[in-house]
Amino acid sequence: MSIKLYGLVGSTATFRAMAALYEKDLEFEFVPVDLASKEQKTPQFLTRNPFGQVPVYEDGDLTLFESRAITKYIAEAYADKGTPLTSKDPKKSAIEAVWSEVEAQKFDPTTSKLGMELVLKPKWGQTTDEAVVSEFEKQLEDLLDVYESRLTKSKYLGGDCFTLVDLHHLPNVFYLMMTKSKRLFDARPHVSAWVSDIVSRPAWIKVASKLQG
Repeated sequence: MSIKLYGLVGSTATFRAMAALYEKDLEFEFVPVDLASKEQKTPQFLTRNPFGQVPVYEDGDLTLFESRAITKYIAEAYADKGTPLTSKDPKKSAIEAVWSEVEAQKFDPTTSKLGMELVLKPKWGQTTDEAVVSEFEKQLEDLLDVYESRLTKSKYLGGDCFTLVDLHHLPNVFYLMMTKSKRLFDARPHVSAWVSDIVSRPAWIKVASKLQG
């Protein structure tokens, strides 16, 4: 099998790349990386990603790291397969690029911090810092107000079709739906509908099932 994805089940970045592969109906080999033993820092792994992080994507003689770069390649290299994840129209593509930046620069930092406090710390037996949660929930509220306005104009953040923009949100959205921060999404009807839509996609259900597998 020419496509390999090296990563960790449960990792948001790994799940982002995996979701793109499933949306494209591509066969791939998943290669688990043991982060607990620091396998990602071994000399062998560092030849794939010099930063010692997951995921890493291999497709023939091509090796990529950074999950959003991986999904962009998958969307463009396999444009004729599965779900179209990017637009070929320059104006639509530009709008998708704007909201992709919003996800990477605003949504991901805020929700990752909440995920650390509300998901990972309890899992690790550590105490959640409620002051940090309050601070970042306020940031998320402000951001979701913008999302609510945007989603009154189009079904998805990038436009009327599901794209990489929405896909990139999925891992953090999925985890926050298991926490008290879910109420912030539920309180905004268009955001709530968008969340229900994207988390119920067959490709994402396949990804999420890995947590039970």
